[in-house]
Amino acid sequence: MEKYKKLEKITGIKFKDTDLIKKAFIHKSYVNEHRNEGLKHNERLEFLGDAVLELVATHHLFFKYPDQPEGDMTAFRSALVKGKHLAEVARELELGNYLFLSNGEEKSGGREKNYILANVTEAFIGAIYIEHGYEVCEKFIEKFIMAKLDEIIKKGLHIDAKSQFQEICQEKMEQTPHYDVIEEAGPDHDKKFTMGAYIGDELIAKGEDSSKQKAEEKAARGALKAKGWE
Repeated sequence: MEKYKKLEKITGIKFKDTDLIKKAFIHKSYVNEHRNEGLKHNERLEFLGDAVLELVATHHLFFKYPDQPEGDMTAFRSALVKGKHLAEVARELELGNYLFLSNGEEKSGGREKNYILANVTEAFIGAIYIEHGYEVCEKFIEKFIMAKLDEIIKKGLHIDAKSQFQEICQEKMEQTPHYDVIEEAGPDHDKKFTMGAYIGDELIAKGEDSSKQKAEEKAARGALKAKGWE
């Protein structure tokens, strides 16, 4: 486990299961390039880590903000678990240094791509959960992820779903989403706009509100949820 000594020192978490911690850092592209080695990529751990992270974040927010409405807490949680924030955590922990990537992904700067770093953060959380259980996982999440909450709220980073949706679309799909009016109803003093969030010609989600801008924001949040990018 010499390779992970620095990571253990930063996180305060020691791993005995070498195969488990290695799996957390194996990207799908590496497995595709090394088919004869019988390796497993980190997407199952990512799936688990995502669920644990959401539970810990929800629990933390529920008790930290007893008078906060559900909508605000949902926005706070989305900001905490979104790709950009998790990528920043990965950089702080230098998780990119441990990634196993294909040659092509390596050459294209995979170790610095936000969505890859965000995914490996979730996979790492999944690995912590399997080896050490919920309490250790909770402490890790509170120290490295929840600790940024006050800064997120202060900067309003929990609000802008449109920017988040655009960033992830450009990274994952190399496309910029756009918004179109689907429906406009009501008198001038009480208009209701239904906006659609699109990737190419595909309608991903709709949002309705009293202005196009607010409806677009709702559509973007719906699109993030529909794509599993929250």
